[in-house]
Amino acid sequence: MGFRSFLYWLARLLGDVNAVKKGRVGRRVARRATGRATGGLFRKLFK
Repeated sequence: MGFRSFLYWLARLLGDVNAVKKGRVGRRVARRATGRATGGLFRKLFK
């Protein structure tokens, strides 16, 4: 794992911890799922 991917992983982890603290886990999961779906759609469109 490269340094940059480690930093992205760490940022995602800290975001998850922050969401748990503030009680917004459901919102975060929904946004992440939406982002993944959108990424997959764009990948198919611009392939």
